[in-house]
Amino acid sequence: MPIKILMPALSPTMTEGTLTKWLVSEGDDVNSGDVIAEIETDKATMEVEAVEEGKVGKLLVGEGTEGVKVNELIALLLEDGEDASALDGIAASTTAPSASAAAPAAPAAAPTPAAPAPAAPAAADGGRLFASPLARRMAQQAGLDLAGVAGSGPNGRIVKSDIEAALAGGAPAAAPVAQAAPAAAAPAGFEPAFDYEPANNMRKVIAQRLTESKQTVPHFYLTVDCEIDTLLALRKDLNARSDDYKISVNDLIIKASGVALRKVPAANASWTGDGIKRYHSADISVAVAIEGGLITPVVRDAGGKGLETISNEMRDLAARARDGKLMPEEYQGGTFSISNLGMFGIKQFDAVINPPQGAIMAVGAGEPRPVVRNGALAVATVMSVTLSVDHRVVDGAVGAELLAAFKMLIEDPMTMLL
Repeated sequence: MPIKILMPALSPTMTEGTLTKWLVSEGDDVNSGDVIAEIETDKATMEVEAVEEGKVGKLLVGEGTEGVKVNELIALLLEDGEDASALDGIAASTTAPSASAAAPAAPAAAPTPAAPAPAAPAAADGGRLFASPLARRMAQQAGLDLAGVAGSGPNGRIVKSDIEAALAGGAPAAAPVAQAAPAAAAPAGFEPAFDYEPANNMRKVIAQRLTESKQTVPHFYLTVDCEIDTLLALRKDLNARSDDYKISVNDLIIKASGVALRKVPAANASWTGDGIKRYHSADISVAVAIEGGLITPVVRDAGGKGLETISNEMRDLAARARDGKLMPEEYQGGTFSISNLGMFGIKQFDAVINPPQGAIMAVGAGEPRPVVRNGALAVATVMSVTLSVDHRVVDGAVGAELLAAFKMLIEDPMTMLL
C-alpha cells in the first residue's frame, strides 16, 4: 500500500504552512533521511526529510501552496514492487489544493475584513503569476508590478532575488489601488482608503499567543533603574583586549539575567495549569525582530556561559533568525525572556509574557540622568528595566528579589564573571 506523506508539524505552534518547494519529482527514488521538500512555517523555512524509503508516486500539493494544514496529505510513496495502479484509489479521493488553485487560508475565527484581499496578480495573458509570500510583500511595499518581473524560481515562480533585481533595474511600478470603504459603512462615519495585507503564519501565531497571554495570564509589573557606567567601562575594556569578539550591552544583560535566575531559582518557573515547573537551567529567550514578525532564539544556560560564548552564539542565532534558518530546538524551550528596545531610544516599556514562561524582562535605553549620591546631585547613565511577571507562578517578593539580584550584577558587573 502506498506510503502517505503528511504535512508535518515543525513547531508546537504550527497549524498550517506553505509548501515552498519540492526537492524531488514524481518517479524519483528516496531513502530515509533524504530531504524532499522545503516548508515555510510560522517561524522559519525548514527542510523536511523522508522517514521511509520508496519511489515518489504522486505529489498532491503543488509548490507555493499556502495554508496547507498540519497532517494534510501532500504526497504518496510507492513501496518496493508497487506500480502506479496502486495510487488509483488514493489519489482520486484526495482533494488537496494545487499551487494554481490554492489561496491563503483564513483562521476559522478570523473576522471578515472590511475590504477583500487583493487577488493574486495576473500575467498579461490572463494567467496567474506565481510568487513567494516574501516576494509579494516586497513588491507591494515597493509599488512594483509583478507582471513585469521574470521569475527565476521553480516553474517560473517569482522569488526575493527577482524582486531585488527588478528594483535595481528600475522596473515599472504598479499603479496604487485605493480600496473603497465598505458599502454598509456606519452613516455617521467615514473610512478612508486603505490597503489590506493578509497575515502570514508568523503574524497569526503572534496574534493568537499574545492575545491568549494578556487574557489568561495575570500580569504584574516591577521596574528598577540600573546605573550602567561601570558596565559600559567593563565592556569597553573587554572589547579592547581582542578582535575575536565584540561584546554588546545586550550580551551582558543576558549573562546578568542568567546569573540572577541562578541566585533566585524560584523566578525561573512556569505555570502548567495545575502546578509549577521550576527549571534547573536558565535558558534565555531573546526577542529578535525579523521580517513579518518576531522570533526568540534561546541562549541555553546563560548563567553558566562566558561572555565571549554568549556574544558569538547570539550573533549567530540573530543572523540565522533573520534568514529564517533556525532549527526548532534553537527557538523553543526557553525559561525566561528578554526584550530590549533600548537601541531604539525607548526609555521604558511593559512586555507581554511569552507563554508558558513565567516572566519577561523589558530593557530600555541607557541615558544620562540625575542621581543622588551621598546627599549630592550627580549624573549617571541609567537604564530602566521592567519585569512582567505571571502572578500564578511568581509572587511580588520573588520578582522583587530577582530584580534586586539583576541590578546588583549590572551595577557591579565583575561579580557576574566570578
